[in-house]
Amino acid sequence: MSTSTLYDVAGPRTRRRILVGSLVGTALLAVLVALAVQRLAANDQFDPELYEPFFQEPQLYDRLLTGILGTLEAAGYALVLALVLGTVLAAGRLSSTPLLRVPSRLVVEFFRGVPLLLLIFFFYLGFPRAFGINLPSLWALVFGLTLYNGAVIAEIIRAGVLSLPRGQREAGVAIGMSDGQVMRTILLPQAFRTMLPALISQLVVLLKDTSLGFIIVYGELLRIGQQLIQFFDNPVQMSVVLAAIYITINALLSRLATYVEGRQRRGRGGGPSAAAPAPAPGGDRAPSTVGLGPGPGQG
Repeated sequence: MSTSTLYDVAGPRTRRRILVGSLVGTALLAVLVALAVQRLAANDQFDPELYEPFFQEPQLYDRLLTGILGTLEAAGYALVLALVLGTVLAAGRLSSTPLLRVPSRLVVEFFRGVPLLLLIFFFYLGFPRAFGINLPSLWALVFGLTLYNGAVIAEIIRAGVLSLPRGQREAGVAIGMSDGQVMRTILLPQAFRTMLPALISQLVVLLKDTSLGFIIVYGELLRIGQQLIQFFDNPVQMSVVLAAIYITINALLSRLATYVEGRQRRGRGGGPSAAAPAPAPGGDRAPSTVGLGPGPGQG
């Protein structure tokens, strides 16, 4: 299909307007960058002493690595638990039994509506008073992330199941499978494959949300960065480094989501069907010998 059928090709006047707009936008951006550089220079933010820790303090990178590992540890635990919780809640929301469907919906809507920071505070401050159990800051963060992201993942999985052809459930029931068996063996595996890019995108959100562990003094990347800022007194430079680390990790996860989506699209694009028999050499189809007796000279 020609792209000209989707929109009109820009004429000379429109192209001139686009060119002028691009030049004006570029000029404004250059002015803003120049002003920012001028203000940074006026506040001595290009002083070499502010950059010396990155070249003369190897312990700085050890601390940053500790923060990265703390972030990945919390994200890893929360992801596994959120996937389990989300799968259970999605199955409950899709159940034909009201005793499962209604409570699952209430749980999902509740934890989607409660601010994540409030959940983390509950496990860090409220849980010890309510139940007499002191949770380490790691698990207070993990449980808060699990409940919030589990509710979001439940909706992602539910959307994946609802996107499947309705006949698959009916076919499973027709051959004697229970609703639970149909969900577990037919629908959920396909829903996970369909929604895998969305699940990886939610992992990016979860990873960034681990920075809320800063509030409860958990040693994740942002908390370690704040300690380094206080020690070296270079907030601008250290903030740029922390932002670069977060952007790099999230960009890698986004690339993974794009790669997985591309693989799935190519897989659905179709190739030679495995079920189609190959033609026999020398003819369109090999003659069937089923049910025939031995030929002359055989047997």
